Amino acid sequence: MPTGVDRFEVQRLVAAGAQLVEVLPQDEYDEEHLEGAIHLPLKQLGTETAAVLDRGRPVIVYCWDTL
Repeated sequence: MPTGVDRFEVQRLVAAGAQLVEVLPQDEYDEEHLEGAIHLPLKQLGTETAAVLDRGRPVIVYCWDTL
């Protein structure tokens, strides 16, 4: 179930083993992303591309937002 978290919770979750997933296009990922993030562009996200994730660990999906 998706849940919003603040940056402190992200830091805690990553320290506990969560996976970071950046879903923006390649050029935006190359420009700036969080250290250790896995790049899975949203437009290419599917069963095959998501197979790189460890199903036993939490996943934090993020992207840049202007709001």
